[in-house]
Amino acid sequence: MKDPIPKDLFDILACPVCKADLVYNKDKTGLVCTKCKQKYEIKEGIPILLPPED
Repeated sequence: MKDPIPKDLFDILACPVCKADLVYNKDKTGLVCTKCKQKYEIKEGIPILLPPED
């Protein structure tokens, strides 16, 4: 499966909560933080990196 986010952009993405690296989920429809495990969806190739509302 092709990556939905271009590699040069993906390489600079970080979790807005803890600033750790992000990885794709299993079906590459979202991103998951490697540290805090927060999940972010990808819509039309754009990662939605909004922190959770408290």
